[in-house]
Amino acid sequence: MHPGSLTRRGLLLAVAAGGAVVPARLWAAARRPVLDRLEVANDAGAPFAGDRALLATLSPGGVRGRSRAIVRFRLARAAHVKLEAVARDTPAEAQLAAETVDGTSSGRLVSTQRRLLLAGSHALVWQPAASLAPGTYTLRLTVTDARGVRTVYGAASPAQPHRLRAPVVRLLGIDASAVQRSYVSGGSAQLVVAADALALTVQLFRSGTEVVPTYANDQLNGVAVGDPQSLDWALNANAPVVVDVPLAPDLPSGVYYACVTSGDGRVGYAPFVVRPAQPEQRVAVVLPTNTWQAYNFYDADGDGYGDSWYVSWRIRSVDLTRPYLKRGVPYRYRSYDLSFLHWLARTGKTVDFYADDDLERFASGDALRASYDLVVFPGHEEYVTAHAYDVVERYRDLGGNLMFLSANNFFRRVDHADARITLVGLWRELKRPEAGLVGVQYRASDRGTQQNPFVVTEAGAASFAFAGTGLQAGSSFGLYGIEIDAVAPSSPPGTVVLAEIPDALGPGLTAQMSYYETAAGARVFAAGALNFGGQVLLWPQATQLLENVWSRLAPAG
Repeated sequence: MHPGSLTRRGLLLAVAAGGAVVPARLWAAARRPVLDRLEVANDAGAPFAGDRALLATLSPGGVRGRSRAIVRFRLARAAHVKLEAVARDTPAEAQLAAETVDGTSSGRLVSTQRRLLLAGSHALVWQPAASLAPGTYTLRLTVTDARGVRTVYGAASPAQPHRLRAPVVRLLGIDASAVQRSYVSGGSAQLVVAADALALTVQLFRSGTEVVPTYANDQLNGVAVGDPQSLDWALNANAPVVVDVPLAPDLPSGVYYACVTSGDGRVGYAPFVVRPAQPEQRVAVVLPTNTWQAYNFYDADGDGYGDSWYVSWRIRSVDLTRPYLKRGVPYRYRSYDLSFLHWLARTGKTVDFYADDDLERFASGDALRASYDLVVFPGHEEYVTAHAYDVVERYRDLGGNLMFLSANNFFRRVDHADARITLVGLWRELKRPEAGLVGVQYRASDRGTQQNPFVVTEAGAASFAFAGTGLQAGSSFGLYGIEIDAVAPSSPPGTVVLAEIPDALGPGLTAQMSYYETAAGARVFAAGALNFGGQVLLWPQATQLLENVWSRLAPAG
């Protein structure tokens, strides 16, 4: 036995031997934490900006040679040490409700190594597999001493910050993000780029006008705009740097992204909206950029968990300027947003595009109504500020038309300040139920476990919405669900249910597609299912339905 360690059995034997008093130093040795002086660094000895004792950056293939993480610590006594690399920064991997008390079940296990080590100083090495995606990984240490006492370093989480922390490794690919969520043409977009590379290439693309299909959630396809920029990056390998991307004066309003690539094939995307300097069309499309960031599990603070209140409700605000986790692609962009953009392009619709921030720039609903006849929310517009709610409600009251092509819209209030949104509460609990504006409101979610077809109602069959679809009362179309809306007591008088998914997510949880008109002439359509807009080109009847609704709500010509 090492002089600095003593098992519980040994202590009992010492006491039993004639009732002798155990020396204080032996008691202290037994009670001392088995592990201390825990830290992590990369093998190049070259910290990246933000690295600290329990956070190190790796970038295999980079100019600085950061390929392995070295975990150093001291053991007070001999122990079995298990080092596990765990991913916790994506939605499925960050479900803290399933976490055990000591944190050992939280996250996706990437690799494991075990050692029996004597007392003293030690170093363990973790080298990520070449196929491992960029992100942060917790190097969880489980230490079991000769007494069988187990201690877990890595049980700390946003919900349990008081527990023991573990080293975290940031696996850096190419992190790129726009400083603002929208820009006007004729200026430049400012990107913050973090990469360990000799050189980078930046190319601007427009998203939604391309004909190339997108099959992966970490991929963006688009039509190239302008010439690529080549950047010498060797001197920028240790910290993020701001890059200007010129925007041509004649650039149409739309969704764009900068694609940043390195010579070894790494890719990062920085999406943003190009908004009109002044309203140009009579239809505005508002992208759900608040929701994109609320569901962004990028780990900016380096604690191993995504910085989102979907990780823990103790997180009350999110940074709107963070890169998106999946190489820069907004969460579910391919599933919830892209198809509608394709539909606009293929049908030749011309609209003004805005981010959520831009909606707040309108001084009032009067200003919005003077500019637009129709405002479309194609995606999951869950998070809105009080000013945005006021503007849209006043716009509707003045006869402005609204179209909601997803579900769970205007559900939560957020406050926006200093490039962050802070969660406030549910609008319905703040005496402004969203059904009073949208027509329907959020009922339930099953995260996509089951999806079922809409069934046309008698009222729907008699309406303009299903003209030319071949659908009659009782006919079904598509497969929808994930999250669903339904009418509520606060729905405006005269709200009509056009179609519904009976018991979509269980008994009594029926999804409803709605439409209503106001005395001021406003016309409001709500799809009632989260993925309606995201699948609008998948089902011919849904495509015709959208065309019918557009013709009814959008200005002629």
